[in-house]
Amino acid sequence: MTSPLRLTDIAAQAQVSEATVSRVLNGKPGVAAGTRHKVLAALDLLGYERPVRLKRRSNGLVGLLIPELTNPIFPAFAQVIEQALAGHGYTPVLCTQTPGGATEDELVEQLEERGVTGIVFLSGLHADGHADPARYQRLAARGVPFVLINGFNEQVNAPFISPDDRAAADIAVRHLQDLGHRRIGLAIGPTRYVPSARKEQGFLAALPEAEADGLIQRTLFTVEGGHAAGIALLDRGCTGIVCGSDPMALGVIRAARERGLRVPQDVSVVGFDDSPLIAFTDPPLTTVRQPVRAMATAAVGALLEAVSGTPVQRTEYIFQPELVVRGSTAQVP
Repeated sequence: MTSPLRLTDIAAQAQVSEATVSRVLNGKPGVAAGTRHKVLAALDLLGYERPVRLKRRSNGLVGLLIPELTNPIFPAFAQVIEQALAGHGYTPVLCTQTPGGATEDELVEQLEERGVTGIVFLSGLHADGHADPARYQRLAARGVPFVLINGFNEQVNAPFISPDDRAAADIAVRHLQDLGHRRIGLAIGPTRYVPSARKEQGFLAALPEAEADGLIQRTLFTVEGGHAAGIALLDRGCTGIVCGSDPMALGVIRAARERGLRVPQDVSVVGFDDSPLIAFTDPPLTTVRQPVRAMATAAVGALLEAVSGTPVQRTEYIFQPELVVRGSTAQVP
């Protein structure tokens, strides 16, 4: 049996007044879309069923293309994007690429067949410097609004949302230098990808050329990739290692422990993303936080402006990362 709605509980959860909750539940006008969404979210979190009168027609479907779900930063982005879209009455359609599965182009074609209102690309082919940008030019010519996150191509006429990857690497290197580290390595993904290339540029800018020589390992953005890079960088005497993702950092820590080295007493490790639960690893990971909520919200805002017909500035919006110091970095031994 469904428990009766308690306005007090819903108002407390949504952090609004009981009068506002009542207006939303009764379908009354005069409530901002964001506030209405908070009340509906409170209903869902408290386990109440929504009254039939609250069911409404979707404003349209919006495709969200992400490369995978194994790296926790991608579900984190997806959650914020989906929340923002739902708050504006749009229904998100999540499309994930898997090895051997549908390609980005095939997924876009399927989304267009379903009449999507727009598409959000997260770390897609737009981030790959070897990919043909003409696919996005054709998409724009067909009148489909879209926005691209984490990757930039000047040949694509669309809004881009990116963290400052150069600054991220610079922040990480300078943190290790402040701790006395001089032999600092970089574990990064293939530099055909824009975020990797930019992090490498930031790394090289922060270190004298002689110190950086031979201390960059290009691998995969995975635990296994980080493990392989960690072995190579430890062989070269690195006491501090900057990584292109949090999973890579965990792989570096595993490589260090296999050598009998302690983190951070013998080796300091810095990740990138500050993905969910990374604060609870052993040791808690020092990382450079990607501003996921701000970036995802900006991406949805830019997309919906384009959907509404408002001219959107075709440029790259850069968001500043933040160093989060935890337990995986310490003074050089």
